Amino acid sequence: MRVFTPIEIAQQAGNKYIGVLVAAKFARYVNDFPKERAIVREKKLTTTSLEELAVGDLKYKITRRRRQEA
Repeated sequence: MRVFTPIEIAQQAGNKYIGVLVAAKFARYVNDFPKERAIVREKKLTTTSLEELAVGDLKYKITRRRRQEA
């Protein structure tokens, strides 16, 4: 297991908190793939997604949530 520092994550995401949220969302997205079409997983999904984010291979867009009508 590789350890990622907050500085590594913040360099690509601009903010360590946003970086962790993006990596977690990507890990959940990859986990939803069908098992027979999935890539052979040697690492945990969170480790893979943090690596992709730290290297800069993970592209994302932040969108604002819609307000709930009361």
